[in-house]
Amino acid sequence: MWWLRPSFRFRCTSSGTPSLLPGSEGIRMEYVAVFVACIFPGALVAFNDDVMQALPCFTALRVYCAGIWHNAVCCAVCGLALLLLPVLLFPFYIHGESPMVLGVPSTSPLSGYLSRGDVIVSVDGVPIRNAQEWMDMAAFLNELSLNDENHNMDVQSIGTVSNRKGYCVPNSMMEESKRMLVVDNQSSCPDSLTSFTTVPCAYTSISGDDRLRIIEKTYCLNAKDVVKLNKCGDGWPPTITNGSNCICSQDESCLSPIQIPGLIWVEVTYSRPYSLECLRVRRKSFADSRNSDSMESNCGGTFVFVGNVISMARSVRLTAYRPRWAFPLGTYLPNVLERILRCTFQVSLTLALLNSLPVYLLDGESILEASLLHFTLLSPRKRRKVVQVCLFGGTLISILAFLRIVLYGL
Repeated sequence: MWWLRPSFRFRCTSSGTPSLLPGSEGIRMEYVAVFVACIFPGALVAFNDDVMQALPCFTALRVYCAGIWHNAVCCAVCGLALLLLPVLLFPFYIHGESPMVLGVPSTSPLSGYLSRGDVIVSVDGVPIRNAQEWMDMAAFLNELSLNDENHNMDVQSIGTVSNRKGYCVPNSMMEESKRMLVVDNQSSCPDSLTSFTTVPCAYTSISGDDRLRIIEKTYCLNAKDVVKLNKCGDGWPPTITNGSNCICSQDESCLSPIQIPGLIWVEVTYSRPYSLECLRVRRKSFADSRNSDSMESNCGGTFVFVGNVISMARSVRLTAYRPRWAFPLGTYLPNVLERILRCTFQVSLTLALLNSLPVYLLDGESILEASLLHFTLLSPRKRRKVVQVCLFGGTLISILAFLRIVLYGL
């Protein structure tokens, strides 16, 4: 009589694991077969049943758990490598300072603003250190916008202005711009200009002629010039405005862009440290310190995005690693290593859990039988009943769980 046990493992490791532990216990394998069940690679290991029955319970349990321990060790190695990856790549990469753009699809709303190799420095003045903070900031701004819209709907009859992002615009710039009359919050600024409206310092109730007078003070300005000015209003983080809504000087006025409901005004500051223009200007800057303005224009800047911030954030691929030197394919290496380690960790963990389940024809069946042998209070008949009940219930639950995953995945 032969003992056959299918064991799902990695194809590259399934041949080494079954032979190492049984060989150390003096057990000779009859043969090993490799197969693929659906998309899962596996190995079929055959032992002599008389030899397996004669082994002590603990020794037999170690043999049955050989594949599970192998996958568990693989998970531990991959997890440790992921934790130490920033340290291992430290001589070549900067980690956790600002995320770098790996790619921007042509369908992305940021196409034309960002490109591969750009570094995202901040969003609305808040420093961004990694891709997770980029997504968290987008979710925060979206939630803040939704709460602000609901608040404005509740107090629309009172005329309260709140959570407005403003800029301290010099009065001279306002006089040069074209003043326009806004009717029903609709402006007719040229496509190259953005409509701005004055915002009072104290965000209190405004009604009657005062409210109409404020709405009429609308200006068409260039957003690229405005974003370089100091910020005002309560729509910015407190660290930007020092907790004060009115920080503009006497010869400045606080102006806020007129936005369409549902669209969010977001400032994104970026740098291009690896561009040829930036590298060329950086070399010249060592000889002439007056090139700081040209270096800023060639090495990055700030642009304004108006739209759905969630779609904006999801439309770009980011990595927390930045190469210390510009070299071909260097931007993708840490991301590829992270993906390989994460995939190996997840697959190994899945296979370890799968093998340990009390399911027919898997290692979990033999593990359950060997484990119950330690319970001497159970008679052989009761042990067989417990094994059958556990195997039937484990197989049924596993099938239902697998079908649920498949159906939800479709």
